Amino acid sequence: DGSMISGGNFHAEPVALSADAMACAIAEVGAIAERRIAMLIDSNVSRLPPFLTADAGLNSGFMIAHVTAAALASENKSMAHPASVDSLPTSANQEDHVSMATFAARRLQPMIANVAHILAIELLAAAEGIEFLRPLQSSAPLESAHALLRTRVPRFVVDRYIAPDIERAAALVRAGTLAKAFRATPGLPALWIAV
Repeated sequence: DGSMISGGNFHAEPVALSADAMACAIAEVGAIAERRIAMLIDSNVSRLPPFLTADAGLNSGFMIAHVTAAALASENKSMAHPASVDSLPTSANQEDHVSMATFAARRLQPMIANVAHILAIELLAAAEGIEFLRPLQSSAPLESAHALLRTRVPRFVVDRYIAPDIERAAALVRAGTLAKAFRATPGLPALWIAV
């Protein structure tokens, strides 16, 4: 009868669903890292000085860095909302179910950038925690990672503008430099290594 029926063979739903799954995983990596930061700065949990500073009455230590990590983790949770469930018809209803795969994929890079910064803050906090436990030593791979981080970021003796330090640590995360040291560490969660 001259009708044309689209079978949806071009549909990008598989891409959208895969990107949605990646977004959820990325958000979870950041959320888990943020929780570890929270435990490090909480002296009731870590038994380290509050906010990882020797003088919590005068210095705020890692308090604001943790707030930054929490904000980035929260932003990622919002961005992890499944794009594939948000369809709006287009092309005069010719495309009546749109997968939103473009947005589903496009948001992943900003989410990964957020996680790199969360992990950078975690690295900085963990390194500071190690400093408070000296002269004790950790495993060889972790000591190697700590030494590498310290070539870029000195210890926090008193409060300072922390954004440049976070950027330097995030660059190490993004480059995979620290991941190489961590791969040799038994028992480290695979999610951490993957990022």
